[in-house]
Amino acid sequence: MPRFAANLSMLYNEHDFLDRFAAAAKDGFTAVEYLFPYAYAADELAARLKAAGLQQVLFNAPPGDWDKGERGIACLPGREAEFAEGITKALAYAQALQCPRVHVMAGLAPAGISRELLRATYVANLKRAAAEAAKVGVDILIEPINQRDMPGFFLSRQDDAHAVVAEVGAPNLKVQMDLYHAQITEGDLAMKIRQYLATGQVGHLQIAGVPERHEPDLGEINHPYLFKLLDDIGYAGWIGCEYRPQRGAVAGGTSQGLGWLAPYLQR
Repeated sequence: MPRFAANLSMLYNEHDFLDRFAAAAKDGFTAVEYLFPYAYAADELAARLKAAGLQQVLFNAPPGDWDKGERGIACLPGREAEFAEGITKALAYAQALQCPRVHVMAGLAPAGISRELLRATYVANLKRAAAEAAKVGVDILIEPINQRDMPGFFLSRQDDAHAVVAEVGAPNLKVQMDLYHAQITEGDLAMKIRQYLATGQVGHLQIAGVPERHEPDLGEINHPYLFKLLDDIGYAGWIGCEYRPQRGAVAGGTSQGLGWLAPYLQR
């Protein structure tokens, strides 16, 4: 049966962030993910997780200056020391929250720097990050993100992500396969799920409706078909619900748009 994690950066925005843990648990979620934990003390987040009976399954490493438009620094030459400091910080949070995976955003490709140099920087940073994470039993994840939502993002295709994983060669470096981004960029989701999950290199899945990134039952993707496929091939990992509620926004809260989830919670 699919296991779903509520993305608290996108869901339950009708609540203050620290109150979203309890709201997610009340709706039947047993795990959560979100973008960044760093605005809060790790012990406060750990207490919220424990009180709600939730697992933390994913968060992102520091992305550079998010408010100024940076979306990761892993591929950026000259930012290696800052990247390393961010990994140290992320791994400290991961240990405190008992979180087994940290997503490292590649970053936006700057004009005037060759893709070869960006890739070399990216690979070298990921090697160091994976080595540090392995010491504390944490997986490092990389995620292809579509160019419509994030123009210029360095990594946008599944095959490129898996090629990077192969080049780095670290067993704890894996791909975060967001089916929303994959559908926009490439499509053919069922075949790609079969192809890439068989490698053992997919460490986490995420979903949202396409094209508007609303509830998974809105849009062009047949998610029940894909959930059954994941069951059939034995996927035992988490599926992050990283979408912007539409029904919930209209009806008064995220909970009002969770009808798509009910059949899976009731099994």
